[in-house]
Amino acid sequence: MSTPTGEKVPGATTRRAPHVTKMVAWAGVDCLRVEAARVILGERGLRATGSIVSCRQEDFEPYSASYTLTTDETGIVERLTVRVIRAKGEQHVAITRSEEGIWLVDHGQGAARTNFGGALDVDLQFSPLFNALPVRRLNLHRSAAKHELAMVFVSVPGLEVSRVPQSYRTVSLGDPAVVGLSSDSMETELTVDADGLVLEYPGLARRS
Repeated sequence: MSTPTGEKVPGATTRRAPHVTKMVAWAGVDCLRVEAARVILGERGLRATGSIVSCRQEDFEPYSASYTLTTDETGIVERLTVRVIRAKGEQHVAITRSEEGIWLVDHGQGAARTNFGGALDVDLQFSPLFNALPVRRLNLHRSAAKHELAMVFVSVPGLEVSRVPQSYRTVSLGDPAVVGLSSDSMETELTVDADGLVLEYPGLARRS
């Protein structure tokens, strides 16, 4: 707590929104794929531990992927780790963002540094959970807006990491709300719940 001049009041504590823990799961609608995650939600931030299991698709062999994700209280990503298991073995990647905006990407051979064009969010391929990051951080499910974003995109099962431009915009408010998502290669509308978590990603997955 601060005075009108910005000075902190001795003994005062900063009130934070209570955290809510949820278990959420999505079933793939384009193939046999399941994602499940335990999510701890703050006002805009979140922590999540989850996994994706996918049977053979047209372009991919069967694989399982597990991840841990942490953001700060404003919803900016602090760290993501992903581990993939498939026939040829295991691989992993750890992605960390510093307070100065530098991203460290480590596949186990030492970390590479980049700023990814000022990106604040990550997007894990085939995971509806990660679409909640910009929605919640920007409050798009509660206040209408549109944002052009730089996204740190992690492919699955290959775990290639790249910068991808994406656009998020509020289509309609309510419970559920609808948020538009577009990139150079696709455009869709996500249905999200009151917490900004995806209920339906057309053509990809639906909350079960």
